[in-house]
Amino acid sequence: MAFEIFLVAPPGLETVLADEARAAGFTVTGTLPGGVTLEGGWPDVWRANLSLRGATRVLARIGTFRAFHLAQLDKRARKFDWASVLRPDVPVRVEASTKRSKIYHAGAATQRIERAIGEELGAPIAADAPVQIKARIDDNLVTLSVDTSGESLHKRGHKLFTGKAPMRETLASLMLRACGYTGAEPVLDPMCGSGTFPIEAAEIAAGLLPGRDRGFAFEHLAGFDAAAFAAMKDVPRRDTALRFYGSDRDAGAVRGATENAERAGVGALTRFTRAPVSEVARPDDPPGLVFINPPYGGRIGDRKLLFGLHGALGTVLRERFAGWRVGLVTNDGGLAKATGLPFLPPGPPIAHGGLKVTLYRTDPL
Repeated sequence: MAFEIFLVAPPGLETVLADEARAAGFTVTGTLPGGVTLEGGWPDVWRANLSLRGATRVLARIGTFRAFHLAQLDKRARKFDWASVLRPDVPVRVEASTKRSKIYHAGAATQRIERAIGEELGAPIAADAPVQIKARIDDNLVTLSVDTSGESLHKRGHKLFTGKAPMRETLASLMLRACGYTGAEPVLDPMCGSGTFPIEAAEIAAGLLPGRDRGFAFEHLAGFDAAAFAAMKDVPRRDTALRFYGSDRDAGAVRGATENAERAGVGALTRFTRAPVSEVARPDDPPGLVFINPPYGGRIGDRKLLFGLHGALGTVLRERFAGWRVGLVTNDGGLAKATGLPFLPPGPPIAHGGLKVTLYRTDPL
């Protein structure tokens, strides 16, 4: 049975996630602010969680009904076929939101739905339950979804060292994709921090599933087929001769990034070294992608000093990286301009850590 699947996306990168989902063979039905809609069944839900690198979480739309007051919500929630999705032995929690509706109290709506599940299905209600139902009441239409991911999907289970202002893996993978990266070229990050970009690039090149080492909420749902999911995870690793490089002036970051890469199973594909930007050397590899998430004044560093840093970075890249493309993330267009690099027209603002950042890209230098 097909139903709607909603992929939560980092705002500003919805179309990039839709492109990733299409390329992975999913049936994409649309994009909207904050997400991408698919049509599929439960195996598609499992595979989306396991294999899509850019999705923040995966919601399965399990039903809709109209409710104009709390008594009606209570009655219709009790008639809903919870047993087709939830297990009576697994604790559950509900989060309701309401907009433009006669039912205006989200807390009261949450209580009614939780009570209906508890009394009709027998499932325990708990604040720390592994399964969450999301109820959105918009214009008196109640849309019920189950969060099939659990913890945010950027938590791959490998990055124990994070460093300053880390970028989420989901965001990093979409930015790599937006720069045209497919796993067929080297990637270098001269301000690598915890190593997110080289590690993510190496995983893509090796064909490693992003969710291979973590658990998901859908494993606690009715109808979950553990054998079928185990077969889905059994994907052979691809051999690659490519290498992925990171450098940082902070020895602690280099050590932490190296350990993160080892945990992710790409230690042999990555090289992390201690070096300031001025000493970054071009690898003896075919041209690829230089990707940089440098400090920007809104989070780290003094803006005046950052102009000098960006200027030096631009000089190094122009002089040493002919033929390479560049991707640079910043919340300050002036800093991007200070590099002197020939950036293409930028895309939409992207939400990152409470800021709006922009991805600047070049053609081969």
